[in-house]
Amino acid sequence: MSSVEALSPYGWLVVAWITAIPFGYGYHISVLNQLHSVLACESSLIPNNLPTCFELDDFTFSAVTSVFNLGGLLGSAQANVLMEKFGRRGTARISALFTALGSAIMCLSGNVSLLGIGRFLTGIGSGIGICLAPLYIAEVAPKSIASTLGVLTQLGIVLGIFFTQLLGVYFSSPDAGPNAWRLVLFFSFVVALIQVFMTGFMVESPRYLRSKSLRAGDEARAIERRIWLHDVGVGGDPAASPLLDERDPEAHPAAPHGNFSALTASQTLFNPPADVRLPLLIVCCAMVGQQFSGINAVLYYSNDILSQALPELGKYVSLGITVVNVIMTFPPILLIEKLGRKPLLFFSVAGAFISLTVLGMSLNFAGAAASTGPTAWTTVSSVFIIFFVMSFAIGLGPVPFVMISEVAPFYAVSSLSTIALSLNWLTNFSVSLLFLPLRNLLSGGAPGDPHHDPGKIGRVFWVFAAILALVMSVVWRKWKV
Repeated sequence: MSSVEALSPYGWLVVAWITAIPFGYGYHISVLNQLHSVLACESSLIPNNLPTCFELDDFTFSAVTSVFNLGGLLGSAQANVLMEKFGRRGTARISALFTALGSAIMCLSGNVSLLGIGRFLTGIGSGIGICLAPLYIAEVAPKSIASTLGVLTQLGIVLGIFFTQLLGVYFSSPDAGPNAWRLVLFFSFVVALIQVFMTGFMVESPRYLRSKSLRAGDEARAIERRIWLHDVGVGGDPAASPLLDERDPEAHPAAPHGNFSALTASQTLFNPPADVRLPLLIVCCAMVGQQFSGINAVLYYSNDILSQALPELGKYVSLGITVVNVIMTFPPILLIEKLGRKPLLFFSVAGAFISLTVLGMSLNFAGAAASTGPTAWTTVSSVFIIFFVMSFAIGLGPVPFVMISEVAPFYAVSSLSTIALSLNWLTNFSVSLLFLPLRNLLSGGAPGDPHHDPGKIGRVFWVFAAILALVMSVVWRKWKV
């Protein structure tokens, strides 16, 4: 049997094609935040029936922003059904179509309602796609580099965030023109449309084909020969494929095919088979820990904090953080096989826990001294925001996506992916919704309230640190690798 250590050039094209989905997800996570300054205004001019901006108060803007998470929750809840009915490739086309349609509506929106509808549709596309992408990458990758390629999901997300920040810095400036912000959304439409047209030239997942019919083995091996650098197996023995393991139907030719029929998400959640219960617990805890680390809250709050420490560079603060995020996504690509998934995850958790603890303390001290202007504690806060983002990027970001296909038996992977990513969207929405109210509660009231104590504004990050430590302790004890 010849070994398979790498993808062919066509195999890399396939991986790049599917990575466009997490790229779009990351792009739309932050696109409105970056454009907020030019989207919101007290009154709008209407050249050619397209307003230059919208009358958006804070509540309306938050609602339009959050509807992306609701669309994502709906899309991820249906991802398992779509993946089993239309296959991995067909589901990718559906995801890209939703993203393209939503981006087009946002780009051409003439009122806030259309902007929200477009964002909801992009959320559905992202919800479907973020369930699909890590699964598809794991199924087309040679086993020897599957974990390394699995990091590409997180890399796609952070690159999407980076590009929207990069484009937003220019297209949200007055020099770019009154309606230039629409080009940022048009870019997303073009990327999604290219992915739709490329789908016809891509291949179906070989592991998915085997799961549907043992007679599909020849077609699956032909796909593997096309996307990998070496032929697979010897003498047509399916079990010789380096991609196959005990989770693949074809690796057990004596077993009835019916034993490998895919579970639905409801079966996996409410009546899981014995060999699915532990993977369900591990993956759900990992996803909760990823979002309740407070990463989105930290990124939301960082602009205000770092702008105090670096007032002359406030416009570029968010862009700089995304650059750090992108750079720190590359070490896991090199380290995930050498150190292993579990050690890498918990180095990341330890760094994030320390960062959140110190960040909360430094914000309290900085808040208490806020009347005197920026202090050394403001700088400490800035440093530990960056350290937190670095810690998150090396493990908490990529590993929960990678582990789904590794801890679960194959027949439960797509349903477990749907449950895990639905939970990810739900916790993401909860954090974005509860962060400011929780911060105000723990500090005695909102800024401006007579009971507000600025020396307590960092306490909310201690809550994130405690939740992170709690759920990740379950993963540490239960995850055997």
